[in-house]
Amino acid sequence: MHSRFLRPGWRGAVCVLTASLLLGLPGVHAKPQRAPEAQTSAQHQGKTALKKSAPHRHGAKTGQAGSRKPIDKTYADHPLASAWASEAAERLSLPAAWLRQHIGKAHRLPLVEQLILPAPNPAAKNWAAYRERFIEPRRVQAGVAFWQKHQDTLARAEQTYGVPAQIIVGILGVETLYGQHMGNFRILDALATLAFDFPSAHPRAQARQAFFRGELEQFLLLAHRSGADPMRLRGSYAGAMGLPQFMPSSWARFAVDFDGDGRIDLFNSSADAIGSIAHYFKAFDWRPGLPTHYPVSLTPEQADMDALLAPDILPTFSVDSFTAKGALLEGAALQHPGPLALIELRNAQQAPSYVAGTENFYAITRYNWSSYYAMAVIELGQAVAERMNTMR
Repeated sequence: MHSRFLRPGWRGAVCVLTASLLLGLPGVHAKPQRAPEAQTSAQHQGKTALKKSAPHRHGAKTGQAGSRKPIDKTYADHPLASAWASEAAERLSLPAAWLRQHIGKAHRLPLVEQLILPAPNPAAKNWAAYRERFIEPRRVQAGVAFWQKHQDTLARAEQTYGVPAQIIVGILGVETLYGQHMGNFRILDALATLAFDFPSAHPRAQARQAFFRGELEQFLLLAHRSGADPMRLRGSYAGAMGLPQFMPSSWARFAVDFDGDGRIDLFNSSADAIGSIAHYFKAFDWRPGLPTHYPVSLTPEQADMDALLAPDILPTFSVDSFTAKGALLEGAALQHPGPLALIELRNAQQAPSYVAGTENFYAITRYNWSSYYAMAVIELGQAVAERMNTMR
């Protein structure tokens, strides 16, 4: 499950909000979790932005299709939604009339039900093709511009949380192309659809529906607390919002007011997005100074591949046990103090690529449960950093 070939970042129209719509939540430190399908959050029962979506991710596809007019079917008379609204109002200490009013205005979106399902005929995993989508000139150039503009804030986040600027820049570039593609699905519609009409054809329908019902609760709590209109907030098809695509629960747990203006705004404040991503990774045990991965060479026919791949991307092996199973390391990797995981990146019909992932590689996958996603974030951040160095 962790190594699924997931598509991070949300395609679609940019979400534009006026200041009166911002989720200004002083003192609330939270970032949404991403459903695995959405992961990116966050990316995990990964965490994502208010994800995954997406992600998302953590990681959920935004898609221009999100701007389509919803079908004329609301949740006003939906028995499950009505019963939930009455029960949730008391449990969440929300005004019953306010909650019923907004749930009743939410539209069911068949497109969201389609997008949340696994692909019926998934394409062969192809790291080379996946990489090309994110480590490409336009995204690198946008990353350089973002880094130059927010250099002081990125440095402050690194000093505060120990997360390198290039990792934060990589996340924002993969997720939303630095805010250019934050999604155009109305969040209330998307979350209500997934909370009350999650497709039964999904292999984990019951668990996923429960997850999204929890995200709907967090979204409504955030909207009511901030005075934002839940009918006007937009994001990914899975409910991920803002520059970092946090799901509502991740917004609630991990988002921070990093620009010090007394509110948390992941839609329009790059500083809040930067600080929140760094805070998120610190919460998932980011280790300052530790590499994310090392080169590894092996001959699959000679290595104990079953044992090496059994833990998936969870760092499990000491350097000695790793090399004893046929995975060859050199240089600094031989002095690595912690556990390692063999990360396999398939290349369709070509031979797979492999790296030795550390605990920091694993931390990135908490944003989006995908080794492909993690490598794209790492390599995009590296590409932007290298371009920055050439300009100095």
